Amino acid sequence: MNRPFSAGAAGMAYDDSGHGLPLLFLHGWLMSRQVWCFQAGLADCFRVIAPDLPGHGESGGVDFSYAATVADLVEFVDHLGLERLVIVGWSMGSQIAALLASRLKEKVTGLVLVGGTPRFCREDGYPHGVPLAEARSMGVRLRRSFNGTAGEFYRGMFSPSEVATLDINAMAKTVAGRLPPPSVALAALDELIRADLRGMLAGLAAPVMLMHGDADRICPPGASRYMHGILPHSQLHLFPDTGHAPFLTRPEEFNSHLSRFCQESA
Repeated sequence: MNRPFSAGAAGMAYDDSGHGLPLLFLHGWLMSRQVWCFQAGLADCFRVIAPDLPGHGESGGVDFSYAATVADLVEFVDHLGLERLVIVGWSMGSQIAALLASRLKEKVTGLVLVGGTPRFCREDGYPHGVPLAEARSMGVRLRRSFNGTAGEFYRGMFSPSEVATLDINAMAKTVAGRLPPPSVALAALDELIRADLRGMLAGLAAPVMLMHGDADRICPPGASRYMHGILPHSQLHLFPDTGHAPFLTRPEEFNSHLSRFCQESA
């Protein structure tokens, strides 16, 4: 069900189905709420809420920042009257999920970070990111060929074994929604490059489930291992031979782990 919601200066489109403990799904870079289509069945047991982040999918907005997005999501949660929820964030959405959890505090009964990282770029003392030059090169390529670079990024989400066994082109027709405008994509990439959430991890009070493909080339799995060592109440599950999107390529296993965690966190 598509229900439009106006948050701040941007209209936010979202799906809302099912009953029970609310699960708020936050998508990643270049994506939309459509990427969570294989989690729709969770509405049999939970209330499944998936918005398009500002400037993405069917949501309005031409500017993008983490601060404004988190503020809109706080208003969104209040608008829906959610007093307790589990936040599920993937990739860029995992960083937004962590920031949102720090704002909502006791309302968050659980936090699920999928293919997440507190720091997208590698630096001295933190080897679990991509090289800064590689991240900046992505921006250059987006300016030269937006659709081509977006397609390259999509293909890079999958491990070699997934490419060999799955029809990822057919999957794209199901999970890939409307691309954000180039200005939004570039602004979001800049946020990814700048963000460093390492200092806030220890302050996250909610139980955390970290799920990561062990063959993830976009956000290396070492990032989740790093967070597991810092987060006070965390558990870690690695998917073997899996890339950046285990909820797409191993949905039954992913949904099972997510359901169990949410039931424990309720």
